[in-house]
Amino acid sequence: MADADAAAGNSHWIYSLMDSSRISTFCISILLIVYGSFRSLNMENEQKERDKEKEKEREKNPLDPSPLGNSNEQNVQTIDSTQAMFLPVGASVSLLIMFFFFDSMQTVFATCTALIATVAFAFLLLPMCQYLVRPCSDGTKMSFGCCGRFTSAEIISFALSFCLVCVWVMTGHWLLMDALGMGLCVAFIAFVRLPSLKVSTLLLTGLLIYDVFWVFFSSYIFNANVMVKVATRPADNPVGAMARRLHLGGIMKEAPKLSLPGKLVFPSTHNAGHFSMLGLGDIVMPGLLLCFVLRYDAYKRAQLISAEAGLPPPVSNFSKVTYFHCSLIGYFLGLLTATVSSEFFRAAQPALLYLVPFTLLPLLLMAYMKGDLRRMWSEPFIASGSLPSKLIGV
Repeated sequence: MADADAAAGNSHWIYSLMDSSRISTFCISILLIVYGSFRSLNMENEQKERDKEKEKEREKNPLDPSPLGNSNEQNVQTIDSTQAMFLPVGASVSLLIMFFFFDSMQTVFATCTALIATVAFAFLLLPMCQYLVRPCSDGTKMSFGCCGRFTSAEIISFALSFCLVCVWVMTGHWLLMDALGMGLCVAFIAFVRLPSLKVSTLLLTGLLIYDVFWVFFSSYIFNANVMVKVATRPADNPVGAMARRLHLGGIMKEAPKLSLPGKLVFPSTHNAGHFSMLGLGDIVMPGLLLCFVLRYDAYKRAQLISAEAGLPPPVSNFSKVTYFHCSLIGYFLGLLTATVSSEFFRAAQPALLYLVPFTLLPLLLMAYMKGDLRRMWSEPFIASGSLPSKLIGV
């Protein structure tokens, strides 16, 4: 009888791990990291092509006063060592502000989140809009005064994003919240870059400590799990607040409270009313590391096949394994471990406690074995006339 009960308990435990909500969390988080990383790499390559074209035009017309241009780099934020060390501190301060002053500032939080999510989701929709309008548009930018100049694809993507945010504000549906969260993830991974493995290690180690402290130890100081409380607390709808202030009735006054898109949630098909949740930081922060190694893989590949390097392509199977593949597999295993731990302990787990070691440690080991560790640690993208033999691999 005891054996039968144990077997039933084990089967139920495995069955809960295969829940649709958990599978959705796995698939969507990995897809967002892959898409955001390749989007960032594509942006970098497009900027290089534009710089080459402007350089050719400068050679043809030396008297042209226009600069070579670095417009895309002005939009990209590169994190340095100081920012990496203080980012967990800033995140802790923001978390405490939302914990203590959420009730008095929840309308402000919801409004700011809606504005930022509109721009981020427009960025996510932009490639699709560019593909759809390509047959009927030549890419000419239209001026909107002080707001800037935009292509028709950019205008359409922003309009669609604005409509989606309006529907989310009026309905508060979890699926629309997830869509906005996906846009935030992709935009953050694409526009924020880590310059070296040193900065990546500082950032992820600091965030690991931050995540562990606020999930496991904050309840001993604040008598509540600060991270979970902030992540799950709904905000007052700004439309409903404005309607009540102006004494308006109807659907605007009945607008539901909003769960802010700082996380992805997926409903369970096994347990009605149960949702699987993953914070956006658990996608974005490891995603920045994977974006960095993808850019380094592309840089190293370009150096190896260039005429200046004069080196044959790697021949061993180990050399063919890219850092991006290694880190992506590590992310999957880390997320799986976090899921198993959450199910085993029946409590919220700091996902970065598992994601950071599973992504960072194999990457460091692989870089050491390939002989790239010193280069990746400090200045991985410094152009050189030739590559040392240690970059070929073993």
